[in-house]
Amino acid sequence: MSAPLFLVESLPVGSSFTLDGPEGHHAATVQRLRVGEALILADGRGGTAHAEVVTVGKGSVDVVLNERTSEAAADPRLVVVQGIAKGDRGELAVQAMTETGVDEIVPWAASRSVTQWRGDRGFKARDKWAATAREAAKQARRSWLPRVAGEPDCSTKQVTARLAEASAAFVLHEEATERLTTARLPDAGEIVLVVGPEGGISDAEVTMFREAGAVPVRLGSAVLRTSTAGVAALAVLSARLNRW
Repeated sequence: MSAPLFLVESLPVGSSFTLDGPEGHHAATVQRLRVGEALILADGRGGTAHAEVVTVGKGSVDVVLNERTSEAAADPRLVVVQGIAKGDRGELAVQAMTETGVDEIVPWAASRSVTQWRGDRGFKARDKWAATAREAAKQARRSWLPRVAGEPDCSTKQVTARLAEASAAFVLHEEATERLTTARLPDAGEIVLVVGPEGGISDAEVTMFREAGAVPVRLGSAVLRTSTAGVAALAVLSARLNRW
């Protein structure tokens, strides 16, 4: 099993480091790391440092740092506009998409979104998505932490503008005739993928997205849930872009 990954604000510059705070507590108390065990420190921006535990304290571990690496940002970037879903389906989507390699998630207040993010509730919901992405990135040993956009969410107008600026934009739609497996992909820039909420994407929204340059695509004959559609699409794109 690979070494566990812990996120830090910035990688230490010296040869030794004390991992404390919530991450140190998790390492010492939850995962119960022992002297001699390996771990990875990551700054969430591509930088990682392999380390070895030399001392275990109460809620902290002292480590000695070994190899440092830096991973360039992915290009093209994979951005998923995720329609806000009810219950925990949105968080399930965020978790799985992070593990699958998404670079940015945009919470979208679609016209058919049952749940609406308003006031403090909206910021709390967005922060929960960000926390879910953070934990999923750690589990997946990702050196890059995906960004969760939105203030706290994005309107259809804002999504349309984002699609117009993308190098390629696709809308998952069950009535589409073109398949994502054969759609033309760019060599660089952003690939933006729109996933609707439980009730799907309205005709008016599809029209707006088309006019912005987005292409409706399908994955196959089955209709996927909002919590799994983005994951399946990311898997297709990751394979086609040789990420996998």
